[in-house]
Amino acid sequence: MFDSLSEKLQATLGEVRQRGSLTEQDVDAAMREIRLALLEADVNFKVVRQFTSRVKERCLGEEIVGKLNPGQQVVKIVSEELTVLMGGSPEENGEEPAALAFSPSPPTVILMAGLQGSGKTTATAKLARWLREERSSSVAVAACDVYRPAAVDQLVKVGAQAGATVYEKGTDHDPVEIAKWALERAREDGKDVLIVDTSGRLHVDAELMDELVRIRDAVQPQDVLLVVDAMTGQDAVNVAESFAEAVQFDGVVMSKLDGDARGGAALSVKAVTGRPILFASTGEKLDQFERFHPDRIAQRILGMGDVMSLIEKAEREFDEADAQAMERKLRKNEFGLDDFLDQLKMVRKMGPLTSILGMIPGLAGHQLSNMKVDERELDRVQAIVLSMTPAERRRPEIINGSRRLRIARGSGTNVQQVNRLIKQFGQMRKMMRQVGRGKMPDIGALMRNAPR
Repeated sequence: MFDSLSEKLQATLGEVRQRGSLTEQDVDAAMREIRLALLEADVNFKVVRQFTSRVKERCLGEEIVGKLNPGQQVVKIVSEELTVLMGGSPEENGEEPAALAFSPSPPTVILMAGLQGSGKTTATAKLARWLREERSSSVAVAACDVYRPAAVDQLVKVGAQAGATVYEKGTDHDPVEIAKWALERAREDGKDVLIVDTSGRLHVDAELMDELVRIRDAVQPQDVLLVVDAMTGQDAVNVAESFAEAVQFDGVVMSKLDGDARGGAALSVKAVTGRPILFASTGEKLDQFERFHPDRIAQRILGMGDVMSLIEKAEREFDEADAQAMERKLRKNEFGLDDFLDQLKMVRKMGPLTSILGMIPGLAGHQLSNMKVDERELDRVQAIVLSMTPAERRRPEIINGSRRLRIARGSGTNVQQVNRLIKQFGQMRKMMRQVGRGKMPDIGALMRNAPR
């Protein structure tokens, strides 16, 4: 996410951070590099001009705070201004982050809008799942996209996966009538939330806007959300601006943010339209959908990590009782391959490992931050462990040559891969045993002995 922009900004600010003192010429040079990086990221040029102007003004006008040297102060200012650019930091201004408005008398109606291909139908299902998981809401979705082939069938499928009730009448009815009928059904069924998935077009046109206005007037939604494709860059901002003039949406759902190496849309849309980004889709799976936190995104762009998001992901996936049981096993040196497999599965539930690495502070510029984790290799590891007997998982030391050959055949791998896993697990268990005894492991020796 934002890899290209992040790399350029970190390189520029890295040079600034190394300076013991800064002159106005140093600040001007840094602003030129930042301006170029933002323009290459497809950020709106007016937004770029305003952003660099504010950063320069603050850099030249503020005194050094606390123990921060001038270079670190510039990084702090850029981080704060990036946060403001994307919607502001609730921690700093004392306000709650931008959020959905909920009706005091259910159902709350949320109207989804966007162009065809923006990921609107999938975003509808992801939002339904998020509401069900995070707010324990009873959610229904209305299939009002009657023009795109198979749109209704798609919503029925992904809506069921999200645990939502899908109200649909096929493609032979007027979408406004479907929306009104769905709202009545939601009231009768006692639903907390009704999400209305509307039709999209290949481009913004009067017909699309007129239909959206008629559906909006018919169901009186508490929230109108615009789904925009982050990977289309400045085009996404232009689309958002057109919708803002015609429909007056309340917030943005940024789809495909995980595939956006530049970041132009996310950095521009709030400044151009005045509407905040409320949610971001960070992957293809329904659970890869989260609240958009401008301050956390700014920190990740600048290589400062995202500890809060990492903690939240871990809290969702790791059970406290399981963690305590695992600690006891580690202290007693009873950690086996079954336990290793359980931990691997839980970590993978948190999302792609490359994304998790990006949330760890201090990895900016480190070779680990650029490491591309092959998820297929993790699949092979799981297959190898699952091909072992329960006794072999508890005591890997009993796995002799014939057993290794059987495990390799059963997992679709080769003996060398089985040997590598067993050796690495042995080294890991040795390190854990040292930690459990209060000793620091010999990391150097482990690295020297690691299989190549």
